[in-house]
Amino acid sequence: MATPHISAPEGAFAKTVLMPGDPLRAKFVAETFLTDPQLITSVRNVLGYTGTYKGAPISVMASGMGMPSIGIYSYELFKFYGVENIIRIGSAGSYRDWLNVMDVTLAESAVSDSTFALVQGGVKDKVIKPNAELNACIQKKAKELGIGLKMSIVHSSDVFYADPSQGSWEDIAKRTGSDCVEMESFALFHNANMLGKRAACILTISDSFVGHVELTSEERQNSFREMMELALETAREL
Repeated sequence: MATPHISAPEGAFAKTVLMPGDPLRAKFVAETFLTDPQLITSVRNVLGYTGTYKGAPISVMASGMGMPSIGIYSYELFKFYGVENIIRIGSAGSYRDWLNVMDVTLAESAVSDSTFALVQGGVKDKVIKPNAELNACIQKKAKELGIGLKMSIVHSSDVFYADPSQGSWEDIAKRTGSDCVEMESFALFHNANMLGKRAACILTISDSFVGHVELTSEERQNSFREMMELALETAREL
């Protein structure tokens, strides 16, 4: 079974997919952590792999950047490929002094001004939650692994470069009540909820608006091992 955006055959994906934004990060995760990873789709160079992790079948596939992109890939995985769980593993910018660069955080909700959920499914909510059971599994595994997982409210933004007329980052943080910012989880959570599937979002803080600290693109691509291992260990038990 191929879709307009995924060329993998039917049954090629595991029930759980880890989903970074960057195709090269998907490649890194597959080649670093999975046994016998097979490239199963590469349409538009959005790479997807399936292999095993400690004996458990797991897939990893890139989402691209932004809600329209993750909206397409997550929908097709859930709807047409029988995927039951998607765990986003991404990066975020911190709005808070207690959320520092390289901290690992789990989204307890995603807040957004996006019309994605409204246009896709008529959902007017501006706050969408991940799957509670999947979040609980991730929290349990983090404790077992000794990872200091922090919970956060995530701001899913439609734009990376907002015009200054829309307010400062402090204004946005206050208005949304959010702790960090990324660009995908709101759409992912919506798709999962609409289709009766499960989704969660684990993020590594890559830059801080408070501390003016920022990682390079190479560091973002190849680091974040704690987040990756947490997602893999959780996926192994699902």
